[in-house]
Amino acid sequence: MLPSLRHKLRTTVRRQMVSTRPSSGSAPAVKLPRLPVPDLQRTLNKYVQSLAPLLEEEEARGGPSADASLEARFRWATEFEQGAGGQCQQRLIELDRSSPRNWLDDNIWLKKAYHEWRAPLLVNSNWWLAFFNDTTVPVDVLREHSPSTASGLNAWQIRRAAWLIHRTIDFKDKLERQEIYPDTTRTGIWFRETVAKMFHVCRIPQIGCDTLAPRPASSSPGARNVLVMVHDWMYTIPVYDKDMSASSLASIERRLRAIVWDVSQRLHDGKAAVAVGLLSSDERDRWAKNLQHLLALSPQNEQNFEAITQAAFAVSLDAHTLGSTTPSSAPPPALESREEIDFHLQNIRSSHNAHNRWFDKAYTLIVESNTRAGAMGEHSPCDALVPSIVAEYAIVESIDAAAFEDAVPKDVSGADAGVGGWERLDWVVDGAIVDEVRGAEARAQELIADSDDSVLWFTDYGADWMKGFARLSPDAYVQMALQLAWYKTRGTFTATYETVLTRVFDRGRTETIRTLTADSRAFVLAMVDPTTSVTTRHKLLNRAIQTHTGLTREAATGKGIDRHLLGLRLMLPPGEQPKLFNDPMFDQSQSWKLSTSGLSAGHLFRGTGFGASYHDGYGINYLSGPDMIKFGIESKHSCAETSTAGFQAALVDALREMKAICTPQPFATDTPVVARL
Repeated sequence: MLPSLRHKLRTTVRRQMVSTRPSSGSAPAVKLPRLPVPDLQRTLNKYVQSLAPLLEEEEARGGPSADASLEARFRWATEFEQGAGGQCQQRLIELDRSSPRNWLDDNIWLKKAYHEWRAPLLVNSNWWLAFFNDTTVPVDVLREHSPSTASGLNAWQIRRAAWLIHRTIDFKDKLERQEIYPDTTRTGIWFRETVAKMFHVCRIPQIGCDTLAPRPASSSPGARNVLVMVHDWMYTIPVYDKDMSASSLASIERRLRAIVWDVSQRLHDGKAAVAVGLLSSDERDRWAKNLQHLLALSPQNEQNFEAITQAAFAVSLDAHTLGSTTPSSAPPPALESREEIDFHLQNIRSSHNAHNRWFDKAYTLIVESNTRAGAMGEHSPCDALVPSIVAEYAIVESIDAAAFEDAVPKDVSGADAGVGGWERLDWVVDGAIVDEVRGAEARAQELIADSDDSVLWFTDYGADWMKGFARLSPDAYVQMALQLAWYKTRGTFTATYETVLTRVFDRGRTETIRTLTADSRAFVLAMVDPTTSVTTRHKLLNRAIQTHTGLTREAATGKGIDRHLLGLRLMLPPGEQPKLFNDPMFDQSQSWKLSTSGLSAGHLFRGTGFGASYHDGYGINYLSGPDMIKFGIESKHSCAETSTAGFQAALVDALREMKAICTPQPFATDTPVVARL
């Protein structure tokens, strides 16, 4: 990153801290309103209207009349409203009245959206985020030309890990002291409560439905620690002193060096860790059974597990830089090349073999041997936007050498052997656990090998051009580009999920924006029809964006439909099967083969990502910066219908064609722009 940009961002963060710090006579804390139970008739009408593009597509491919099909769904909606729907609505209202904070979050969301899902968290559910490199790290280290320790780790890697731990704890403490995002603002209330969910949090596997570990009391010794993983061995180090004041940077670095020295001696003695963390990459019921067996083997294992769940967060020090060595004689990819960034993202996502991770932790910092760093997290406690804000604070300041005991980090040596303040978490295992670890590794490597994950940096233009020149909403604009790219690669349309936050409400989480609309479909068809004029295409783009912006506003203010539909279905009396929900179109309209989410401007991130929800779909996270858009795109190699590279190419074409129709033409404005299928 350019130093001038980093300085600008650092200044912005400092101003934000000053502007949000409460004064001595600060206003009393404000309260967030409750998330409403939406109006039943409105939800049903909006749901049926959302089916229009899918029914129009059926008609275009020889199916029944879209108008007749839509009319039938309106009848079914009326029947449901006048029958079981009214009972379901009343039950939701009663559930809301009996809920302490939020009818959805208190009772439904975690179970149905996350904890009942049995698929592995690896790739499928966890999010990942790659940070820009620290500008103070020598280039020789980044290029892996600097000597590492006997364990394969680098002194600069340890220093960057210490710096990131310190900055993360600093953000957490400032937030708790209300020096930033105080309770005097609605944003402050939502953000502070949500950030609390990413620290001292761990998902616990259980048969059928997982749960979250209870948060430890602040006085608990385990609450003072972070989990550190090196070569699959696990340790804890305190990042708070006994009085709960933050530990010094120097002490954090010394403790990390001591851990690395301990690992070096273990390796020298020919020892190898049983990679117990691999079990957390497995299918959830299998992991639950293995955890039960593991905890039954020894009280020591129970203590280890408690230490993991109570730790503020996890830190993985990897003894490799993914992509720096290849089986062929080809040189490693150049720094800042697309291939190198892809390797970086893939290591943050899963490493090359899922080793050295505990996938159930809500937040894990990962630092490779050349100091490349990022974060990975379990999705259920909070959505990725929240940890991305914490991460941005952690990396906006480069490593401050003056804050350490030595300007240049020391190499790990025997002098670190006497450093205290850290503990081993050694597991007692048996043959069954060893076999399960081997099996989990094989299954994890299959998932990793099948993940077609890559970043696209689109640099032709960014959010500034969309807002300033085109006068269009950047998020809605990007969503239309994704619709066009999907159609270019598939020749059809699919239900599309976009996340929107409902943070204006108490314990608000997310709602769905259904990007595929009759207007977005009309825009896409016009773009691929060479006879359609530029003027018509531009009008249809504007209309589609207006529709999308309206849906976004409604979803963010508690007037979305998908969470309400989920609640209504769960309130159905036993045996009740309304036509509206038994309709195949109901499932099709929620088969999110295009699952998308926007994050932030992403100045400090090289890329981000999450897994596709469907085997024949895409998971797409994007960062809309002023002058570029970064897309993280994941699909499956094993699916013949998807290709991340193919989608990237179609997306670049879509964005360029859309710019062309928004730019005044030198000649007649009704000249068609040919769109490639």
